[in-house]
Amino acid sequence: MREVLFDVTRLFVRGSRFSPTGIDRVVMAYARWLLGREDVALRPVLTVGGRLLGVHRATLARLIEGSEVFARSAASRAEGDASWAAIVAALSVGPREAPPLRAKSLARQIPARLRWQLGLAARSATQLRPAPIPAGAVYLNVSHTGLDQPRVLGRIANRGASPVVMVHDLIPIYFPEYCAPGAEARHARRMSEIITHARLVITNSATTAEELRDYTGKLGAPTPEIAVIPLGIEKAFSAPPVAPASAPYFVCVGTIEARKNLAFLLALWRRLAERMGEATPRLVMVGRRGWENESVIDHLQRSDAVIRLVHEVSDLQDCQLARLVAGAAALLSPSFAEGFDLPVIEALSLRTPVIASDIPVHRELAAGVTLIDPFDGAAWLTALEAAAQRAGRGPTFSAPSWEEHFATVADRFQRLALA
Repeated sequence: MREVLFDVTRLFVRGSRFSPTGIDRVVMAYARWLLGREDVALRPVLTVGGRLLGVHRATLARLIEGSEVFARSAASRAEGDASWAAIVAALSVGPREAPPLRAKSLARQIPARLRWQLGLAARSATQLRPAPIPAGAVYLNVSHTGLDQPRVLGRIANRGASPVVMVHDLIPIYFPEYCAPGAEARHARRMSEIITHARLVITNSATTAEELRDYTGKLGAPTPEIAVIPLGIEKAFSAPPVAPASAPYFVCVGTIEARKNLAFLLALWRRLAERMGEATPRLVMVGRRGWENESVIDHLQRSDAVIRLVHEVSDLQDCQLARLVAGAAALLSPSFAEGFDLPVIEALSLRTPVIASDIPVHRELAAGVTLIDPFDGAAWLTALEAAAQRAGRGPTFSAPSWEEHFATVADRFQRLALA
């Protein structure tokens, strides 16, 4: 039976998030998969100061079970949620008849969930002990979290264990101008540890794999073994649900940050309002406010057209987000850089048309969608106007599944055991 030291640091740091980000979802999916495998001796660990501290398997199981209970409870109340009703109402009437929504969380359970999460963390803290690192074990980290700490992977490799990590992107290194201060140096430390010590690197796309090879080459270091294994999507996005409104609207999903190119998108909406008048469709921006977003906030607070036509929401349940995306004239992703772009894959799975920036990862993963240079305002305006008038759904799309993802991961683990 293979021992797997699974790094759950991110779950304990961010587990109280009501609506998890893409990386959060990946860690949760891996936790469920590992907890369900009888052929794996699962050892959950936290990374603190470059060293591993053991967490009881039962604690991880309670964390996952508790998160799923909260999610099911929220999903069962989704139709009757007053904030969700406000979204539906805002999209069902004219822009001057309903006030726009601004950064109002739909997660009434956040305080209760946070209290539960903090209580579990406090109880777990009394149980933490240095985790043994047996030779032949696999150390698995799929979140980046902790890998910038001093020599964490070096210590693991020196004990005879096999570090296996997932690299989601190299955006802080190749596009530091779009990231928070300090992100570039922090990510460079992670990549140095990974390149030097990882036995296997899993990437979410061939684009990310190529960027890692390029970066490794610039450092003059040997490239570690890389497996390109696309991420799966959640079940809520596997079948088209009932749309919340019949009037044309667009959806953009993701943290409000500079690399998402949202100031450009909002400027387009102002121009659309000048050209289309009262026929201008609404835009729903789904995501928390991140960093380097001052120009976006200025548009949201000071542009009359944007105030009337753009709704900003966060902390949607999967079932709510799937309904929004399924009913949209198109999902928009004008990003300057992405490692995978899960919302695009989710939209394609729901047969929602996609208009996205012409960047490598979109060309790789989103064949058949409308791709436009992220600086070409005229082309974006033409595409938006056409999509607002177009009825019908997009073509059938075969989205990657978690089952396929983990079948490939299990095969790579088996190869490690035989090597």
